[in-house]
Amino acid sequence: MPESVLYRWPPAAQLGRVVPKTKFYEHGNVRTALREKFVEDVQRITWAYKLAESTIRLKGTDAVPEIQVFAVETKGGDVPDDVLAAIDKSVHFPMLFEVSRGNEVRMVAAHKTLGGATPKVGSYFTTPWLPYDAARAPLPTAIDLPALYEAMLSSLLPVATRRGESLSKAADRMDKAKKLEREIAALERKLRAEPQLNRKIELRRALKDRQVALADLA
Repeated sequence: MPESVLYRWPPAAQLGRVVPKTKFYEHGNVRTALREKFVEDVQRITWAYKLAESTIRLKGTDAVPEIQVFAVETKGGDVPDDVLAAIDKSVHFPMLFEVSRGNEVRMVAAHKTLGGATPKVGSYFTTPWLPYDAARAPLPTAIDLPALYEAMLSSLLPVATRRGESLSKAADRMDKAKKLEREIAALERKLRAEPQLNRKIELRRALKDRQVALADLA
């Protein structure tokens, strides 16, 4: 499993601009229940850093023209993924988040594909909560912004990428694994509650199939 790290963001890339939460209501088509999560869970959103050719001298591409780093300060607990996704989808650049609560912070991001009116955002991957004053690592060595983005996202994946596997393929593999884990948990609940023997046999067969499929994705 990749080592959990926080990055030492280059001073030249620092912005430190507080962004009103309402900006994401306006552009993200946020439903009422999700707006309530913004209000209840989020203290402050800051556009913290911009990683771009103008700030860190790495060239971008159409797929990764810049990388934005947003700091999300919680009101004491955590911020759910759907809140991060609402922010993510309203910003047409790849993003990384630093979510903080008190003296702890975690880095979180999803693989993001630009194009169309709304970017496509995959599942979120995160470090564990780490001390806010923990030692930070320099940015990964990279020849351009796409390579930097891939290296930083790869450090968040729960398993290492396979030989020759692209970041998007690895993220898709992890998405499938998460879906299988949810299906396995649901089948296990059904199996515990099922009184009929023939139905139990069917559920055990389905459960074993999904467990094998999950093992193949590890």
